[in-house]
Amino acid sequence: MKKLLFILVLYSATAFGQEKSRKTLKFSIIGEVEKESVITLDSLKQYTIRPIGDIKVTDHTGAFKHQDEELKGILLKDVLSHTRFKTPSPKLLSRFYFACTGTDGYTVVYSWNELYNTTVGNQVCIIIEKNGIKADKMPESLQMTSAGDFKTGRRYLHNLDKIIVSQVQ
Repeated sequence: MKKLLFILVLYSATAFGQEKSRKTLKFSIIGEVEKESVITLDSLKQYTIRPIGDIKVTDHTGAFKHQDEELKGILLKDVLSHTRFKTPSPKLLSRFYFACTGTDGYTVVYSWNELYNTTVGNQVCIIIEKNGIKADKMPESLQMTSAGDFKTGRRYLHNLDKIIVSQVQ
């Protein structure tokens, strides 16, 4: 009986400890910006859709997890192109970073220089189609990836909810 009770307590703690990630069809850009904004799946249609290709998704050790095929996306820096950052000088943009967060709390970070001053910025995308399925039909809706990363799963984000613009003090 004690063993059964222990198993039930353990099971319920595990079930309640895992947060169900809710599907997103929009995300907000907040923080150190002149004007906060909400980007919807519909408003993403105004940007250039780029073929990303196939990605082998790996974990933090580089071990293969799965492959996503026929990815299409929009560059994060294109979406941020309408955002005015709170800074008195362009010189200070090097202090800015972007914390992209999913509904489950998972967060990935990119620096301003990484997005705008290296080739990495040409591979950080909001995924709008994967394996022939459009974002609104995907169970994990708005996703992000940094296709040039060596360990692709580290910055593969599901259900993008917000991008918090901050700066190092």
